[in-house]
Amino acid sequence: MLPGLLLAALLCSVGRVNGGKVLVVPVDGSHWINMKVLVEELHSRGHNITVLRPSDAWYIKVDSPHYHVVTVNWPTGFNKEEFGLFTSRIISLRRAGASLWYRMSVELEILFGFHRFHVMTVAMMEHIFEDRELMQSFQEAGYDLVLTDPATGSGVLLARRLGLPLVLNVRWTIQGEGHGAIAPGPLSYVPIPGVELTDKMSFTQRVENILHYLFTQLQIAYIMDPTYGPMVQRYFGVHYMELIQAADIWLMRTDFTLEFPRPTMPNIVYMAGFQCKPSKPLTPDLEAFVQSAGEHGVIIMTLGTLVGGLPEELTEEIAAAFAQLPQKVVWKYTGKRPSTLGNNTLLLDWLPQNDLLGHPNTRLFVAHGGTNGIQEAIYHGVPLVGLPLMFDQMDNFSRVKARGVANVLDLATVNKDSFLSALKEVLHQPSYRDKMQRLSALHRDQPIKPLERAMFWIEFVMRHKGAPHLRTDSYKMSTVQYYCIDVALVLLALLLLFLLISVSTLKFLWRKVVCRRKAKHE
Repeated sequence: MLPGLLLAALLCSVGRVNGGKVLVVPVDGSHWINMKVLVEELHSRGHNITVLRPSDAWYIKVDSPHYHVVTVNWPTGFNKEEFGLFTSRIISLRRAGASLWYRMSVELEILFGFHRFHVMTVAMMEHIFEDRELMQSFQEAGYDLVLTDPATGSGVLLARRLGLPLVLNVRWTIQGEGHGAIAPGPLSYVPIPGVELTDKMSFTQRVENILHYLFTQLQIAYIMDPTYGPMVQRYFGVHYMELIQAADIWLMRTDFTLEFPRPTMPNIVYMAGFQCKPSKPLTPDLEAFVQSAGEHGVIIMTLGTLVGGLPEELTEEIAAAFAQLPQKVVWKYTGKRPSTLGNNTLLLDWLPQNDLLGHPNTRLFVAHGGTNGIQEAIYHGVPLVGLPLMFDQMDNFSRVKARGVANVLDLATVNKDSFLSALKEVLHQPSYRDKMQRLSALHRDQPIKPLERAMFWIEFVMRHKGAPHLRTDSYKMSTVQYYCIDVALVLLALLLLFLLISVSTLKFLWRKVVCRRKAKHE
């Protein structure tokens, strides 16, 4: 028995890295929540973690038993006050109307907000690069790799400057969805994020998909290229996307229960739901409230970590709809208490989302469509009613709606009646829960847990000082080389030369024949 235990312990220890040093450059907000899961797991495995944060960091705390902090005395504009004003503006614009003009206003507001944020990020990185003392401390620290979220370019730029292997915790890059930066994406069956299509497109939808793609290319050309291009050229002499495409491993926060089938690459590691885990017991008070729902069950509502509340008139409508249901409701809400609130609804400043989703009494999840919440709902098999607000939330909900596990409402037009109708439809039509249970079973049926998979590949990069054998060098090619335009032109030139020679030869032979006939007649 003892030799068997020793052998098992030995096998478990194979492939581990003892005491690696990881520099983490995260993105704040909800992105930090899932990055923190990786940080804590790496710490539990004995690795030394340093987190780089700006001076106005919101969620990234200075004091932690899991990581050390380096704070850069430079703001990025991503703080509670700024983001609160931004989200209020977006919600107000969405509620103002459903017309094309208002939708364009929302898109422009988001675009300008991103632009401001990226401009400040580039300025912060220039500040870091010019701080010789700080850069020297990074060089002397002896890091094994940089782990970063490429939704901003800060971690990617720092990794290249330090010459360190790079691992991405990615769903989005500064140019859009992660796959678009590294893997082929045929527009005939790969929908562009934001267009809310599936992989089965009609002719009209394919036209829409291509037009949306062209619009995103305009955004890149006029927003991202001028923001990152000059700085990256000055320090590295390449296009900024080459730095992202050179990453060793892409830890992708999705999988094909949520993503539509599409081409991928060998250094993309899918780890959707890595933050999900079995539920823990609720507090006695909350458990008593949930149990009091009886056979009707419980509805959970939260709009995520970044949005505390909705406009007052909308919260009144939502509260009134909840009050007409026999279910109990646990609603994460901060703000003025709605006058229409029913006795069946419990308002909380914070709620244990994962533990409530995993409770057997939970029947429905009203959510805003953030990736973390969607994946937790899939993990626990809870159907959804969607109130997407901004960013990737509409796109996330379009994917789960296509799978028949969510009813999605438009924030511009939702009211008491439409909200109540959506709740009743998901509660009373068994297909929503049945399909979500099947989706949950697909997601869970894996040979290794997503978090374990992520840890293996991070430690793999540490052990081997990178993973260049998994990375294509196509990003180093010019557009002419990538699409073989030069080959096509050479082949076309050879074909034209062959045709020219053939025609000339035929003309020469024809003339010879004509001349002989004339000579015979004479």
